Amino acid sequence: MSELKEISIAEFFEKNKHILGYTNPARALITVVKEAVDNSLDACEEAGILPDIFVRISKVGENFRVVVEDNGPGIKREIVGRAFGKLLYGSRFHEIKQSRGQQGIGISAAVLYAQLTTGKPTLVMSKRIGEEKAYKVLLYIDTKKNEPIIESEGEEEWYMPHGTRVEFEIAGSYVKDRKQSVFEYLKETSVVNPHAKITFVDPDGTVYEFKRTSNEIPKPAKAIKPHPHGIELGKLMNMLKFTTSATLRRFLKEEFVRIGDKIADEILAKAGFLGNEDPKKLGRDEALRLLEAFRKVELLPPPVDCLSPIGEEFLMRSLISEYSPEFVYAVTRKPKVYSGHPFLVETAIAYGGEIKADKVILLRFANKIPLLYQQGGCALTRAVEGINWKNYGLEQNKDELPSGNAVILIHLASTNIPYTSESKEAIAPIPEIMDEVRLALQEVGRKLKEYLERKGKQEAKKKKEEVIAKILPLIAKKVCEVLEKDPLEVDRVVARIMGYLHVERIVSEKDGIKEVKLIISNFTKARREIKILETCSGEVEADNARISDGRYPTLAWNLTLNPGEEVQLKYRLKGEVINKNPIVEGIDSTLLSVASYGN
Repeated sequence: MSELKEISIAEFFEKNKHILGYTNPARALITVVKEAVDNSLDACEEAGILPDIFVRISKVGENFRVVVEDNGPGIKREIVGRAFGKLLYGSRFHEIKQSRGQQGIGISAAVLYAQLTTGKPTLVMSKRIGEEKAYKVLLYIDTKKNEPIIESEGEEEWYMPHGTRVEFEIAGSYVKDRKQSVFEYLKETSVVNPHAKITFVDPDGTVYEFKRTSNEIPKPAKAIKPHPHGIELGKLMNMLKFTTSATLRRFLKEEFVRIGDKIADEILAKAGFLGNEDPKKLGRDEALRLLEAFRKVELLPPPVDCLSPIGEEFLMRSLISEYSPEFVYAVTRKPKVYSGHPFLVETAIAYGGEIKADKVILLRFANKIPLLYQQGGCALTRAVEGINWKNYGLEQNKDELPSGNAVILIHLASTNIPYTSESKEAIAPIPEIMDEVRLALQEVGRKLKEYLERKGKQEAKKKKEEVIAKILPLIAKKVCEVLEKDPLEVDRVVARIMGYLHVERIVSEKDGIKEVKLIISNFTKARREIKILETCSGEVEADNARISDGRYPTLAWNLTLNPGEEVQLKYRLKGEVINKNPIVEGIDSTLLSVASYGN
């Protein structure tokens, strides 16, 4: 038998870097940027700072230099080395709350990849709030010991008042105009982080700015204690062994969420304990009895302040900013639980406008992180494919993404994202999650269907109006000629036929004074509350209008008209009417017709 040898976690990932997403040069470059940007976003949010992140990629010989800089709170000097040079070193691994990074591997794995592919150390510069100079360090990772090696350190002047800068030199490949690219990752990151401003400089020197669309920092997620319904036997045995609680009753109340006096008594009774036992002395059999009692007791779900959703308003605002659609709708579902882990699903759909795509653009996110790879193997993709989008107005082949000029966004937020692998690119098909995703997709689908049906009716109505507008004047002209009558204005007749709210202005003039009459006719089937505005030059008089002062007086009337009702407004003017047609507020333009006759 070969001699057995212990290896460190860093040494393991040194030989298995593909597990962390470093499978090819293009993906490796994206992964390095992703890990640094995720760290920056988390640091800024936890400190209550609106993130301002700068990313630059430049060519250095055959390699690439990646610089990521933020305006976060900075890092304490004594922990910089371990934060960047020690795998599985982090503050979030034992916390139960939503966060981008959870295992303490991401940024240190990027440092490891840099030294493996180029032999170059990583530069870290960090400046805490209130410090005059930044702390600068060049470091490697000792893969045998999983410890940082500090090559040099010192202080340096830095223009940033506070923040962190990290600089890698790596072997990689830069691609653009593809779904899997640094640009696409940053673009999608900006969509689900509307409070962040991200500036990106690519290897060609082109500058892209993803602007901040919200000045509201997301409410930070709070860490919670484990929920009894999500605990496993080994974890429970470990908790019993290392608890500081003196009795089993105190252990239940202090180490778990949703357990008070009444629930603790019920659990103890079902497990056959008195409650005064020393938890450290309980073995496997006792822990198993306790675990079975957990499953028999009805408990409230975990509190949801451990989650930080994006929010419907911000999702819609981001999609409008990035894609300029004609329609957008978003929904945030109420939090649910799987295996004791709280989660919630957010979906949004954008349609039409400047979106040009054969297949629907699918954006997948987990804890506000874009999922660029393994789309076909992701449960979120399968959920979209499993919806019959033909019912909602989109074309679709069976078990495929729908076709059409649309963007579908899905965001899963959870204290424990069920990734299919360590590279964190696809979601496992957990039944509870799949159900919530389907319900959310169906909800946004129904809103899309309503919009498309309304749009179709409006287009049909518009075509009908165009036909009537062409034919009716010809008929009216012929009839007037036969009857030897003056020509008719047909706009009002068309408005009545089409069911519009019709506003017409009739102007007559005598002795330099214009008499203006506005006739407002409600031919719609609903009660209408509208505002009429007229802007003029010169002197103006009106009996029942509010007139604003200024170089160009503006008259305003607030009106309420029932179906079939007609109102006349009059004013006198020594000058000119500036607006070509009356201005009408408070009604959809598709239900409005206006006309102006006379001088």
